[in-house]
Amino acid sequence: MHPLPERTLPVHSPLEHKPPKPHQSARYYAHRVRESLTTRVSKIICGIFLTFLLLFAIIAFILWLSLSPHRPRFFVQEFSIPGLAQPNGFENAEITFSVTVRNSNQHIGIDYMDSMVGTVYYRDQSIGSTTLSGPFYQNPKTTKVVNGVLGGATLNVNNVRWTEFLNDRQQGTIVFRLGITSAIKFKVSTWDSKRHKIHVDCEVSVGPDGLLLASSVNKRCSLYFT
Repeated sequence: MHPLPERTLPVHSPLEHKPPKPHQSARYYAHRVRESLTTRVSKIICGIFLTFLLLFAIIAFILWLSLSPHRPRFFVQEFSIPGLAQPNGFENAEITFSVTVRNSNQHIGIDYMDSMVGTVYYRDQSIGSTTLSGPFYQNPKTTKVVNGVLGGATLNVNNVRWTEFLNDRQQGTIVFRLGITSAIKFKVSTWDSKRHKIHVDCEVSVGPDGLLLASSVNKRCSLYFT
């Protein structure tokens, strides 16, 4: 007897799908195309936004560098006490001084809102004060010279103080401090900064002849705001 041939049963996979209908396939690809276009447009918009943001940051940084205000600079040019060698010189004592005020900013002006007042100190005691200048505007990259004279009613020097001057003179140097005060605003076109009260301190040394020593000529003064 011959063995019966094995019968193969058809196997149907549950995962088999029918091919999509033509109209369903078209909707699917149209949806994919729309998603792709939306993603691409979003990337382009984000790229443009980031580019403008970067350019704005660079421009703002450059403007900040160019417009960041520098404080005015004060330098002592002259400071003298004529008649210092005279024992009774205090009777006609006089102090004269000259200071340069520089605005080193390229594009920023400085508006001095208040009168500029100069005060001379000796051993941290005020010996006289006077107005150096009324309110004024200083253009960028300019230098202004202010002069002061103390004498008579504006100079408080008596016999005792003059004797102290003479004692220091014998040591070769008399040290004074010149203080200057005012109030300023920085200006760029129509823009004004807030008001700053400035305090300038200049240490000056005078020789036995009553003239400013070379070490103090054109010496930069310290400055702070309040």
